[in-house]
Amino acid sequence: MTKETQVMTDELEPQPEPEQSLTPRNENFKWYILHAYSGFERKVKESLESRIQAFGLESKFGRIMIPTEPVTETVNGKKRTIERVFLPGYVLIEMELDNQIWHIIKETPRVTGFLGTGDKPVALSEEEISSLLNRSDEAKEKPRQKIRFEKNESVRITDGPFANFNGIVDEINEDRETLKVMVTIFGRSTPVELEFGKVEKIE
Repeated sequence: MTKETQVMTDELEPQPEPEQSLTPRNENFKWYILHAYSGFERKVKESLESRIQAFGLESKFGRIMIPTEPVTETVNGKKRTIERVFLPGYVLIEMELDNQIWHIIKETPRVTGFLGTGDKPVALSEEEISSLLNRSDEAKEKPRQKIRFEKNESVRITDGPFANFNGIVDEINEDRETLKVMVTIFGRSTPVELEFGKVEKIE
C-alpha cells in the first residue's frame, strides 16, 4: 500500500478497527456525497487521496468512504463472500469545504459532481451518515445472499424438513432473503417459505 492510499481514510470494508466515532477531528468538517462513474468508486477514492496529499490539504479532509456490504454467492456449489458497493456511483467524503476544495474535488478524474442542487453541495446530517454507517456494520454481521433465483424456476431444497424436495419458486423476498417455494406434498401443491441458503437451483 502506498502513502497515497493512507491519507486519513477508512473504507467501509471488514478490517480490525477501533469503535467508529462520528465526532470529526475538525469542528468544521461536514459529510458530502460525490457522484462518480459507477464501478470507479475505488479509483476516485485513490485519486482524491493523492490530490489531497499533493496539495498539502490533509487538515481539510477527514475520512473518505465507499459504502460496501458483504454479499454471499454460490458458484459451482461453493459459497463465497464478496464486497459489493451498495451505493454505486457515490463516494462519501468528510471535509471542510471551501471554494478551493470545491474546485479540487470537481477536477478529480471520474468525479462528476456533488450530491446537491446545481453546483451547491448539500452536507449530510449526522443522522443520514449514521444510517449509512449502521447499514454497513449490520451487513458485516449478516452477509446478504446474492439473489440468483427467478419466479417459476425449479429448485431443490437442501436443508430442513423438506430437504431433497423439488419445488417451483413462487415469490422472492429480497429484504428478508426468503423464497416461497411451491412443493408437492401428498399430491398437493403447498407453499413453503425458505431462506435463500436452503435452496439451490436444479441444473
